[in-house]
Amino acid sequence: MDELELLKSRWQDQDPKLPQLTYNEIYKMLLKKSSSIVKWILFISIGEILLWSSLAFLVPESSQRFSRDIGLKEMMFASNILYYAVFIFFIILFYRNYRKISATDSIKELMGNIIRTRRTVKYFIIYNLASAFLMLLAVNIFYYTNQDLVFQLMVKDYGVVATMNQDQFFTTFFLIQFIIGLGVIVLIILFYRFVYGTLLRRLKRNYQELRKMED
Repeated sequence: MDELELLKSRWQDQDPKLPQLTYNEIYKMLLKKSSSIVKWILFISIGEILLWSSLAFLVPESSQRFSRDIGLKEMMFASNILYYAVFIFFIILFYRNYRKISATDSIKELMGNIIRTRRTVKYFIIYNLASAFLMLLAVNIFYYTNQDLVFQLMVKDYGVVATMNQDQFFTTFFLIQFIIGLGVIVLIILFYRFVYGTLLRRLKRNYQELRKMED
């Protein structure tokens, strides 16, 4: 039994002449738990942007050279700037939500802040999934419209593809791109479902408890 359930049990067993004290205890517990959840959302989002940024240093030199030679480097740089700018904006929103919840002094206000936080997290998840999908789509459209150049560079940098003709190469190439892209998006969905989904469900439980108290 967690701390909140223990307080609820005490509330049911106590003298009915003392409802205000236990009411405030449970409210403070819900406030503390909600504030802690939003703080974790903030910390995880910061960790996430640090992780994505650090992965850029793990890209092989051959892949960087390929992107530069084919003309993708500038497009990728511009899209990354936009992506991280919006990502940082969401982090600022999470921080503001955390400050608002921490300073809440009424049930109605806390309920409103919980709803706002859940909505922000859902938009954040949609943004990241949409960004990943659109980036993969844009890159593969670029490859498709520049097939001759892609094939020439692949033969130059990875001579093994010289054993295939261009049609065979691109059939295999786009199949691999699809499988990898689908795998990446599925992993992101699973990560968000496990991490942010768990935190959102906890916030929802807190909101439901607050509604019971308000009724």
